[in-house]
Amino acid sequence: MATYTLSGQYVDIVGKKIFPAELQIQNGFIEKITPCETAPNHFILPGFIDSHVHIESSMLIPSSFARLAVVHGTIGTISDPHEIANVCGVEGVHYMINNGKKVPFHFFFGAPSCVPATVFETAGAAIHSNEVAELLANKDIYYLSEMMNFPGVLYKDEEVMKKISAAHKAGKPVDGHAPGLMGAEAKQYIQAGISTDHECFTIEEAVDKLSFGMKILIREGSAAKNFEALYELLDDHPNMMMLCSDDKHPDSLLEGHINTLCARAVAKGIDVFNVLRAACINPVLHYKLPTGQARIGDPANLIVVEDLSHFKVKETYINGALVASAGKSMIPFVQEEAINQFDAQPINEASIQVNEKQYPTNESGLIPVMEAIDGQLITHCKWMQATTQEHEIVSNTQEDVLKMVVYNRYYNAPPKMAFIKNFGFQHGAIASTVAHDSHNIIAVGVDDASIVKAINLVIAQKGGISCVKELEEAVLGLPVAGLMSAEDPYKVAEAYTKIDQMAKSLGSTLSSPFMTLSFMGLLVIPHLKLSDKGLFDGDEFKLF
Repeated sequence: MATYTLSGQYVDIVGKKIFPAELQIQNGFIEKITPCETAPNHFILPGFIDSHVHIESSMLIPSSFARLAVVHGTIGTISDPHEIANVCGVEGVHYMINNGKKVPFHFFFGAPSCVPATVFETAGAAIHSNEVAELLANKDIYYLSEMMNFPGVLYKDEEVMKKISAAHKAGKPVDGHAPGLMGAEAKQYIQAGISTDHECFTIEEAVDKLSFGMKILIREGSAAKNFEALYELLDDHPNMMMLCSDDKHPDSLLEGHINTLCARAVAKGIDVFNVLRAACINPVLHYKLPTGQARIGDPANLIVVEDLSHFKVKETYINGALVASAGKSMIPFVQEEAINQFDAQPINEASIQVNEKQYPTNESGLIPVMEAIDGQLITHCKWMQATTQEHEIVSNTQEDVLKMVVYNRYYNAPPKMAFIKNFGFQHGAIASTVAHDSHNIIAVGVDDASIVKAINLVIAQKGGISCVKELEEAVLGLPVAGLMSAEDPYKVAEAYTKIDQMAKSLGSTLSSPFMTLSFMGLLVIPHLKLSDKGLFDGDEFKLF
């Protein structure tokens, strides 16, 4: 690789200094940093790192994700392949690693800790503690992915503790997932050797966990948005904070990534060095990443930004190679074969009818209704009067209570139904095989005919997302595990944008209807969810 120089305002994040300098790059490493009297008025700093993301939620395979991310100055991700692992097991983890290696980008994958996430849903695979230990011995695995089974940690479940112990023996950190956990239980969870959490949705919860030595990741994705609640912690605890997206749909990734969080934090008055420490330095230190900190002797994983307020990226370099310039990605498109596990058969309207005598009620005869919250993964449980027709419970658009269906995609089983509030549809339905954590088929709509049509559209594709609006229908196929497309990422993003707009035209005011729907089967997030085995009480951690 040729030797070249980069000139600009060098940002020493740890030293909290900015000065004009020339960086000499040789063989992909920073050979010299030479202060000079004048330099161009743009800024050179380490590339951004997303400290927790499920690549699968972008609906793009890793090589395609990288093509979009580098445009925004992202040079690496702490990537949890939990989603594909729940579909394809260890084979899915290796699929992600191998595809990621085909492009100049730093994917730091973890060993999934919770496959399946719970026993109250059907996944496509299971990864036991012995397999987790084997993954952790792999040099391409950097950590144990988020330990979602926090009850298992608190009650010292043998299998859970073996997985945590395997990470400690391998000298690799353990990521956490403990929404709402505080006080003595949070302390016990953290003292099991779990070092991060990205699920805090109040500053009180985050401060409580910080007090026990846990690092907090501020999450701002396509569905879960916790930045506004937590951003002040960047100044209060600069060495303990990181930034992440967790889940980001392709249209959102087109618009921006960690750079947009940096801009928002600086606009809020947060010290720019504290912001950049969270975005560029803390992940490197915590996960012991080989990307460096843009110092002499480090790999040249650098970005050039126009200013330190908007963070518009002019250039991105990975290991000294220019991979993005002037808003254009230089990472080539990679052709990749699909892997999947899908055996769902088409369904009919009769199979999703809900008999009022067979649906759970309380002592007042009210039914539990899931209340979706825009920008959050948690739901509320509301007890409401059922709307019935000929002894069947049906949707009520006037009350904004719609039928939701989860249908097993791995083997033949009857679908399960529930009712949900806040989707706002006045007609039609949407369906998806992106449904955390087991990725069965999930759908919501105003009438059975629309719901069935939407479900059968994704079945025909062996995975994808669909929308039905009167006589109009649309589907985006996701043949890689029913989660991702191997097509050109810009085309995928364009197709997603169109179907997302179509879903919103059904009447929804949700910022991301498909992303919100994908979390309505996520049993490890309170309070009320639906799996392929039935309605789930997240507080009691049991099926109704």
